[in-house]
Amino acid sequence: MHPDLSSRLLQYRYFVILILMGLCFYVASGAQHIKLATDYRVFFSEDNPWLMQFDELEKTYTKADTLMVIISPKNGDVFTKDALGAVLETTEKVWQLPYVLRTDSISNYQHTEVDLDDLMVEDLVTEFDLEDEEELSKIREVALNEPMLVKRLISEQGHVTTVVATTNMPGIDQANELPELIAATRALVAELQETYPSIEFRMSGSMAMNNAFAEASRMDMTTLFPITFAVILLGLWLFYRRMSAMFATLVVIIGSISFAMGMIGWLGIPGSPPVLNSGIMIMTLAVADCIHVSTTYFHNMRIGEDKRTALIESLRVNFSPIFLTSLTTVIGFLSLNFAEGPPFRMLGNVVAMGVTMAFILSLTVLPALLYILPTSVAEKRSFESRMMSRFADWVIRHYKSLFYTSAVVIVATISLIPLNELNDVWTEYFDESMEARQNIEYTRQNLTGINTLQYSLGAGEENGINEPEYLQHVEKFVNWLEQQPEIYHVNTYTTILKKLNQNLNQDNAEFYRIPESRELAAQYNLLYELSLPQGLDLNNQINVDKSSMRIMITMLDISTNGILELEERITTWLEENTPEYMHTTGSSSDVIFAHISFENIKSLLGGTAIALVIISGILIVALRSFKYGAVSLIPNIAPAAMGFGLWAILSGRIGMGQSIVIGMTLGIVVDDTVHFLSKYLRARREKGMNAVDAVRYSFETVGVALTETTILLVAGFSVLIYSSFELNAQNGMMTSITIALALIVDFLFLPGLLISIDNAKSKMFCKEHPETESQPEQKPLPEPV
Repeated sequence: MHPDLSSRLLQYRYFVILILMGLCFYVASGAQHIKLATDYRVFFSEDNPWLMQFDELEKTYTKADTLMVIISPKNGDVFTKDALGAVLETTEKVWQLPYVLRTDSISNYQHTEVDLDDLMVEDLVTEFDLEDEEELSKIREVALNEPMLVKRLISEQGHVTTVVATTNMPGIDQANELPELIAATRALVAELQETYPSIEFRMSGSMAMNNAFAEASRMDMTTLFPITFAVILLGLWLFYRRMSAMFATLVVIIGSISFAMGMIGWLGIPGSPPVLNSGIMIMTLAVADCIHVSTTYFHNMRIGEDKRTALIESLRVNFSPIFLTSLTTVIGFLSLNFAEGPPFRMLGNVVAMGVTMAFILSLTVLPALLYILPTSVAEKRSFESRMMSRFADWVIRHYKSLFYTSAVVIVATISLIPLNELNDVWTEYFDESMEARQNIEYTRQNLTGINTLQYSLGAGEENGINEPEYLQHVEKFVNWLEQQPEIYHVNTYTTILKKLNQNLNQDNAEFYRIPESRELAAQYNLLYELSLPQGLDLNNQINVDKSSMRIMITMLDISTNGILELEERITTWLEENTPEYMHTTGSSSDVIFAHISFENIKSLLGGTAIALVIISGILIVALRSFKYGAVSLIPNIAPAAMGFGLWAILSGRIGMGQSIVIGMTLGIVVDDTVHFLSKYLRARREKGMNAVDAVRYSFETVGVALTETTILLVAGFSVLIYSSFELNAQNGMMTSITIALALIVDFLFLPGLLISIDNAKSKMFCKEHPETESQPEQKPLPEPV
């Protein structure tokens, strides 16, 4: 920053603080408009082709979003008077919950049987049945042998059952609709638990998972944010040991976060877990700028300058590198706009806004506050500075061996990247401590799967689902599906049709098959639908004009790779074994998540490449050297690549959480390189130092600040590891590893690289001073920061 501008800044310091902080707090008022995202659809763009296909399928039939109340008798037997009474009461009361379209359970399952010449369609369980042991035995036999119930509404052992509510959220007030449903369900579960102490009740299903997104956001905001704030406070106190600098830095942090959070509300950005955790990232990143300005200011005062002169010089020296690091960080986060998931795009934009405000405040409000507040500075060098000088001497003394060793380590670590598997399990996005995750796992282990896959099989014409040839193709398809190892249950209308054919042929087991004529199938369909009570029609399985049928598949615990592989296998089978009008692809929320994980990685790689080109161009111009701009590419790319290599050892599975790390860390990693290179070039150009002494100068003038900022960055992002939302936790771990590796690469690899590329002057220096190889010459340097 030009000295005249810095002087004016200090002259009007109170005005600057009032205007800028007033702006931040005014914008912060928009935070009251933030609405928590309560739908997994927030992770998909409206024009996402897989989401559009899924929405079309739900419009054709009914919504697939479900809420489950799991009923587990402690004696392990559902078919008792007490347990079935609980099922009856739960079924009735779940239907009264808000936004519920229909309710399915073993009690209201429409059991069919023939009485003389009449087809009887009635509830499997009624209140009258509970008093008759013979009826209870009959209910057990029917339920445990009914394909439409077993592995869907009742476990194979008969020890756990469920009441499934199909919901239809209006979507007008997402912030309140789902919480209203969940609150009502929890109240019902608590009431039932009190009424039936011998039975355990749990809430599960896709709607419970949806609610977990909002609960994860609230949990992180109320726990991780305060922890991060405490970590930052502790770090600032250890590094500054001055209340004035600590207070000034906190003002910058609060202003930056307030501005970004307010913009979320004003811009109407959904409050998804990744977006709301942007505050933690901004808090951590804002500290870096403040440390560089403050440490240089204290150094200048230590060598005898007055406060005004010390601040003006600190702003002059640090403006260019802080501007570059802020710009590259913003570009890195803006590269997340290439992501397929809107929350990650919004995360990048929000952090970019916060980092921009942190840059402005650190060069305006921070120096103004430092000028106003009393400051005491010790005259002697700090312990950290003395240790950094010794470390610099050690690095220079062994620069060759460190350069080659670190180069080998970098290459070896990066070579591990292929060991990673691009894979994800979206139902495991939540920590095991969360109620939703626990209940999902219980449901999987004891009753049915959670992952689904749906197919809408066209019949080629209106009322075509009654055509025997079409029905035979469907039956053949269902039989093949049930043989696939990943599939737990297949729910289809043909099961009902076969049961009706058997019932209307004196319950002869030989007639448990598809009707032989179109007319017969149509009659069965009409007869059955006329017998169904209101709310339990076949609209969830057959479209209005009866030209297509929905096949609902429940899968075992399966990853995104497994889903995509199964979907491809099913699509291939349909193309090879059915008429063209039945050819289709699968759809469900699981399918969308599976596709988006891969698309995220592909699109973000492209975005990162573009960001890297832009950042490299900026560095070439800013450093006024193509050579040093090109040199910066290695320490800028290596840390993220090494991070993915180490991830192959730590986990080996890369999903959506890790896919955004490259874009996030690119700008942050560049910070260390820019500060180190800018000091190196200042020593070479302004002070006329050779490569060895220029490296030492970089260590002693900026080494402590880089170490402190890295410690705070790693500590801040490490807090995310304890997030209840797995994407944030993995993101925090991966980012922390990458940032730590960036400092290691810049301290151990970059010095040797700089000395090696400046070999002409270095060799000349070595000829004149042959002792440099073993013990570098100690030239007197200005007091380090």
